[in-house]
Amino acid sequence: MFGTLTESFTSAIKKIRFHDDEKALTKALGELKKALLKADVNHKVVKTLITSVEIETKKSGIGKDQFLNALRSSLYELLQTKGNQGFVFAPNPPTVILMTGLQGSGKTTTTGKLALYLKNRKKKVLVVAADLQRLAAVEQLRQVCAGIEVELYADDTSKNPVEVVTAAMDKANKSLYDVVLIDTAGRLAIDDELMNELSAVRDTAKPDEIFYVADSMTGQDSVRTAQSFHDKIGIDGVILSKYDGDSKGGVALGIASQVQVPLRFIGSGEKMQDLEVFLPERIVNRLMGLGDVEGLAEKTAAVIDEKAVKRMTQKIKKGKFNFNDFLEQMESIKKLGSMKSIMGMIPGMGKMSDALKNVDLENSREITVIKSMVSSMTPKERENPDLLNNSRKTRIAKGCGLSQVEVNRMLKQFKNAAKMAKKFSGKNGMKDLQNMMSQAQSPEGIPR
Repeated sequence: MFGTLTESFTSAIKKIRFHDDEKALTKALGELKKALLKADVNHKVVKTLITSVEIETKKSGIGKDQFLNALRSSLYELLQTKGNQGFVFAPNPPTVILMTGLQGSGKTTTTGKLALYLKNRKKKVLVVAADLQRLAAVEQLRQVCAGIEVELYADDTSKNPVEVVTAAMDKANKSLYDVVLIDTAGRLAIDDELMNELSAVRDTAKPDEIFYVADSMTGQDSVRTAQSFHDKIGIDGVILSKYDGDSKGGVALGIASQVQVPLRFIGSGEKMQDLEVFLPERIVNRLMGLGDVEGLAEKTAAVIDEKAVKRMTQKIKKGKFNFNDFLEQMESIKKLGSMKSIMGMIPGMGKMSDALKNVDLENSREITVIKSMVSSMTPKERENPDLLNNSRKTRIAKGCGLSQVEVNRMLKQFKNAAKMAKKFSGKNGMKDLQNMMSQAQSPEGIPR
């Protein structure tokens, strides 16, 4: 995500990289302006940003670092709006959120993603199916909730969303839910019928906040519809969906600066885990190609059990990491979401995210083969890979449909990975890891 904008900033930086005069600055600003317009940023927003970068750069003295600092601070100023960030819980549960948006914006899927995000943070969530306009909307939400194991309230006999919401709120209060997410009806375009229905549901549910789901793929149209919803129904935050698609990134800058409603989350992939909190300072770092280590750490902490990590660390230090541990780690990594979204959060790895956009940890051939190989082992062999002699390897190869050569190759890779993990877990492990990371190239023109 943000790949187009990041490449654009890098291209602009090249124009000023080896010069510190006004001519170089003019070229850099021209390149930046062209790139922002190409990335579907509104022309008024572009003008504001360019002017700000020029003033700030000249104030500090023209140069690459000054240009970078001016660009970073100007981007932050654009993205920083008044209001809450991330998810904010009400003083008294349940926290009620009204999910709104046009049909096809990804509203129902985003509701599921937000429910999983909250569930991973140990919250009891109730999702309410109040979209009674679109055919199969309730069934889609039922499947989404079943997949993430979150409870759904739906009434297949009612055609009145106000009745459904009233009954759902009664259930939520009696059963002590922490959060209620209400999926409302959408339309292909904004109309009076939609707004009247939303107003009635809003008045009944008395939500703590109203979220608008904006389709990133529609570019400037998302900005205009977000503004219309804000004017007519009132919204407290925007969630950008489909940000892993062909969107160019400009919609994020447009909504924040033009609608003046805080961006709260971003859907960064197809998996239900691919939902990230939108924090301006972190997003600016990612736009500049500097990653988001804090965001990755928080995402990891939310889905991976701390006690399990400590237990695994001890086994690695003792050199006792086995195939059962390996499978457990693969299950944990899957919870983090797509490889593309993970790599985009690691400094210097942003360019690799596009190359990994089709990598699926859950369904990749390599992982499937390893799982089938491990499934062909006995419990003792999984616990102690050293038991695997030639006759055992032959049996395993037949069991998983591989050749013995392939089994030997994967076993060798496993042993090498275990040795490397043990090395990095030692006294000098962090120093060795830092030395290895320092050899990786950072994005051109952007200091590490």
